[in-house]
Parts: sequence; C-alpha cells; structure tokens
Amino acid sequence: MTTAFDFKITALDGQPLDLTAYAGKVLLVVNTASKCGFTPQYEGLERLWRELGPQGLVVIGFPCDQFGHQEPGEATDIQAFCALNYGVSFPMSSKVEVNGANAHPLWQWLKQEKRGALGIGAIKWNFSKFLIGRDGQVLNRYAPTAKPESLEDDIRLALG
Repeated sequence: MTTAFDFKITALDGQPLDLTAYAGKVLLVVNTASKCGFTPQYEGLERLWRELGPQGLVVIGFPCDQFGHQEPGEATDIQAFCALNYGVSFPMSSKVEVNGANAHPLWQWLKQEKRGALGIGAIKWNFSKFLIGRDGQVLNRYAPTAKPESLEDDIRLALG
C-alpha cells in the first residue's frame, strides 16, 4: 500500500526531502501561491504549524503556478515573500504542478486517494488542502475556501 511517506520532494532551497522523515506525523499538504486571493491563508497555516507542530503536525506548502499565473517567482522570491509577509517557517517544496501530465507524483496520488466535490479529482485552485494521518493515508481533502483555522478540529482528532 502506498502512503504519503513513500514520496520524495525537492525543498524550496533545492535540497531533496524524503517524506519518510515525517513518518508517524500528521501532514497538512497545501498547494500555495503568492499572488492569490487566498494567499493570506499562509498566516493561518503558520499558526497551525507553530501551535500543533510540537504535537506532531507538519504543514508542507507546495508553490504552484498553474492557476492564473499566481506564483510567477523563482524559489528565492517565493521564500522571501513567504518569510517577509507571513513569517512562514514550515517546510515548502520547490514549485510543482498539481494537475496534468507533469503533476508531481505526490499530487497525482493525493487526487486519486481523495476526490473533490462531485467526485472530481483535479485540483481546482490554489490552497487546496489534504490532511494525512500518522499512517500516511489521506484523511480528508479541503477546498481552497476552507480557512486553515476551520481544519483545527480535524487536525487535533488526527493528532490523537
């Protein structure tokens, strides 16, 4: 059986990151963008990371430029924007695609495991979120409009 911990990503700083490093933790995986109406959600994601990280939550942002060209920058631009404007300290991947033939394998798997509204697999916009349990299985999928604070009860339940 495949789990989220079976995947490898490239961190925003270009270093390889094997998700097995987070085995046994609860993951909140989010496709992000710096120039989106939902960009202020970075603040809520950072709050969750800081408050629930010690209990086992890992938030991982995946910058994506597939929706309205809202993540046009390079890795250094993205990192500076997130740190300066939202104090982001949670792990971020390099820019990825979440839909189409070049979608990152993790995102292909996530969409297969938990379809969206009306059974649609495709990611519809920036700040789509997946909650992954300590066993590496997808627990839930949330729409871009779901504010990070609205997920807190589900996250706490997953943390046990």
